[in-house]
Amino acid sequence: MKKIEAIIRKTKFDDVKEALSKVGIDFFSFWEVRGIGRSREERAFRGIIYDTSAIERIKISIVVRDKNLKNTINAILESGKTGAIGDGKIFVVDIEESYRIRTGEKGDEALFIKGEEE
Repeated sequence: MKKIEAIIRKTKFDDVKEALSKVGIDFFSFWEVRGIGRSREERAFRGIIYDTSAIERIKISIVVRDKNLKNTINAILESGKTGAIGDGKIFVVDIEESYRIRTGEKGDEALFIKGEEE
């Protein structure tokens, strides 16, 4: 199992969400986050332009079975890309174990609903 954490543009969130759904990822967590990177955004308020060094993004967290890793990453890469600096990053981390609290299932079985596999 792997945990995918992706930092994406807020404007690309709906595209990424739709792409994930198409590859079978119907559950994930997300947060509005701020970060500092090479990209800088300027905002105008009452005719004055402000440089904001803290950039607003969306952080997505997904735990997937190993066999779903590449499809999930490709969905994020293709749908989240604008080609400009600041498109974001994807991080992949190993997950040792997972448990479904309701049933006590563990491992890969805790990540999908029986009868919906493949």
